[in-house]
Amino acid sequence: MLKTSTSSKVIQSSLGLHTKLRSNSSVMNQQLSSHQNIRFSSLSTTSTSSNSSTSSSSTLPPKYDVEETLKAQKIIYERLKQDQSQALTYAQKILKAHIYDYEKAKDLVAKSFNASTKDSYLPFRPDRVALQDASAQTAILQFLTTGLPKTQTPTTVHCDHLIVGEGSLESSTISQKKETLAKKDVEKAFEESGEVFNFLESASQALGLGFWNPGSGIIHQIVLENYAFPGGMMVGCDSHTPNAGGLGMIAIGVGGADAVDVMSAIPWELKRPKILGVKLTGTLNEWTSAKDVILKLTGMLTVKGGTGYIIEYFGEGVHSLSCTGMATICNMGAEVGATTSIFPYTRAMSRYLRATNRASIADQADEYADYLKADEGATYDQVIEINLNELEPMINGPATPDRSFSLSQFAEQVKVHEYAPELSAALIGSCTNSSYQDLTSAASIAKQALAHGLKSKSQLFISPGSEQIFATMKRDGLLEIFEQVGAKILANACGPCIGQWNRTDHKGKKNSIVSSFNRNFTGRNDGNLLTSHFLTSPMLVMSMAFAGRIDFNPLTDSLIGSDGKEFKFTSPQSEELPSRGFERSSLNLSPYLEPLPLQERKKVTINIDPKSDRLQFLKPFEAWNKNDFIDLPVLIKVAGKCTTDHISPAGKWLNYKGHLENISNCTLIGAMNAMNNKINCVKNIFTGKEDTVPEVAKQYQREHKTSWIVIGEENYGEGSAREHAALQPRFLGCKAIITKSFARIHETNLKKQGILPLTFVNPSDYDLINPETDIISITGVTTLSPNSKLTLTVKGKPQIQIPLQHTMNETQIEWFKAGSAINWIRRKNEDLLHDSC
Repeated sequence: MLKTSTSSKVIQSSLGLHTKLRSNSSVMNQQLSSHQNIRFSSLSTTSTSSNSSTSSSSTLPPKYDVEETLKAQKIIYERLKQDQSQALTYAQKILKAHIYDYEKAKDLVAKSFNASTKDSYLPFRPDRVALQDASAQTAILQFLTTGLPKTQTPTTVHCDHLIVGEGSLESSTISQKKETLAKKDVEKAFEESGEVFNFLESASQALGLGFWNPGSGIIHQIVLENYAFPGGMMVGCDSHTPNAGGLGMIAIGVGGADAVDVMSAIPWELKRPKILGVKLTGTLNEWTSAKDVILKLTGMLTVKGGTGYIIEYFGEGVHSLSCTGMATICNMGAEVGATTSIFPYTRAMSRYLRATNRASIADQADEYADYLKADEGATYDQVIEINLNELEPMINGPATPDRSFSLSQFAEQVKVHEYAPELSAALIGSCTNSSYQDLTSAASIAKQALAHGLKSKSQLFISPGSEQIFATMKRDGLLEIFEQVGAKILANACGPCIGQWNRTDHKGKKNSIVSSFNRNFTGRNDGNLLTSHFLTSPMLVMSMAFAGRIDFNPLTDSLIGSDGKEFKFTSPQSEELPSRGFERSSLNLSPYLEPLPLQERKKVTINIDPKSDRLQFLKPFEAWNKNDFIDLPVLIKVAGKCTTDHISPAGKWLNYKGHLENISNCTLIGAMNAMNNKINCVKNIFTGKEDTVPEVAKQYQREHKTSWIVIGEENYGEGSAREHAALQPRFLGCKAIITKSFARIHETNLKKQGILPLTFVNPSDYDLINPETDIISITGVTTLSPNSKLTLTVKGKPQIQIPLQHTMNETQIEWFKAGSAINWIRRKNEDLLHDSC
């Protein structure tokens, strides 16, 4: 909701959807719960306001951000050049250059890289922040509680998560040169989420954030095209933020409270990561791609093998990869739990920067290229070698991204595991594989199929990574090729990759899909627990679509053309970058709103309708009561894998990201109860009655006036950087979560929200707890300090004394005592304001 007294203007949103701000003698209130203020117009409509803050697409990347990047580059590169006191890996050099209060603390960083201090926390000052529309709601709502008038660090909001993919490209529209871009999907998103987009737009304008409209592209592709730069450091409220490592940047996925730290320009803490070196030798074969590198590595490391590490690639094989290929590899480093992934600066990065209108940034990187790589003599904590000459095409899945098969093995595995061999849907895109190079490789296969008179036997969906990619594909004829083979073009958005897929077929039926996505947890994409989802490269996805089977191997198997003759696909061809350059816009739209000047910003007020079911101002969590946790029930003892999708699912629940009370109704509904092997079914220990997990949590909180805890297994909270997986339990009364181990981002998110993340000293103690009979106490909370031990006891069972441990440092303990990190930040800001007065 927005109040404004500025002069009349039209702020244009993507695809010709506008929000009109009118001024008169009384200040106009836009009611966010109503969509009457959203006017839909034709795609050709453009803003006519002379004083609109909308940045023209021809000026992208935003001029201001390029200038700020050049300034940051110079400072960082001079630090790298002047400080060569020790041989460091490339990642370590960037971390050191971004230490908070550099001149005073750089020696601290040097010492921290010693193995003896591997558990130390370091304070950093990243260069920028990126927020996607689902997580941005809560991040902004939290930032509003800090009392700061604007962001202190360049920040952008990207609307890509709230668009449901249905494949609304109308028949023959491409060949008739009509303006498309999955128009209906984006228009429907405005109908369903207009109040959220309006809130994010107005909040961005009020707080000095850049705003990318719905349909402009996927956050990570937009960051790569406009903001990422070699040697830089950023955080993003999405687990695949490391995508920017493809441009030599340290980019780390975080929760909203972490983003608020950086936006507030206070020290952002990170446990000193170890460095896993991956040496690449040789060059890729004709049917292999960068995707196969990370699919192979994921199988080697498993979903938790990278936890606590930054993965740094090196070796001569690095220089054979494209910039977007390196981004694909870094993107999926999240699937092994890595803090982030990064490549050293290469000629491919320079080419990409120049192709995306950032020649000045490339020039400066070229000048300092010798410093944008690991020092000679630098040592890694662990090294893995992958010979690209020997790498086969890979397929990973189902249910987990680390179940890895080479293509030559896969047909046999389909039989052994009785996977459904028929391919029901093939999907190309997502933030992992939606670049121009990815789509030209897929189009190369499609052209061969067309030459033999074939169309896709499976449903085929394609999601371009950005408006720039879409526009270039359209100009170069790729969209026409895809349309001719029967593909449906989705909006420039996440879509099916995150469960935003209105799939109406195969409900409740066993079926198989293949995609070029990054994550394949059961039920994640279509809500069907019987869907087997396999991950592979875009060219293999396209090949299988024409066979209509997942056991098709294009290297060895043949297809029958329309003439009845057998043929085999030849190795696909791809273009690293478009030979004619990127098309800036096919629709003459402006997808980006730059931050308002100070005086204009002061006139914008952010309001939320109290009746809204999508948005709700946050109330601070209560501070710790200075007592141990005594006599608490266990809400659920989780069995097996428990990702953030299990704790806070996406899909329809994304609609409530800005309303904590409503989204809490999905808390842990996907987790398996170890006591009955049922999902979303637990027993209320006080009444003996079974109910859903969130309902029992509310009963404990509302009727029994008690908090509760959760017991989990290994790598609890893996997957998306989904802060709500911590916020929701906290809102419903969770005090502690005790597991065998945590995924990095989720553990930090729990700390930020005032929940104690504890682990069993002896993992087998997990088996000692029965949540249907045991009332739990945790002592040692009153004496909590770094490395201190706590003890879990069970009421009436004095023989059970379970030792627990934690990883909280002094600052994180202060967050806990304050009730949350945001409470702690607000208190510090209030103290500063009081002192200044």
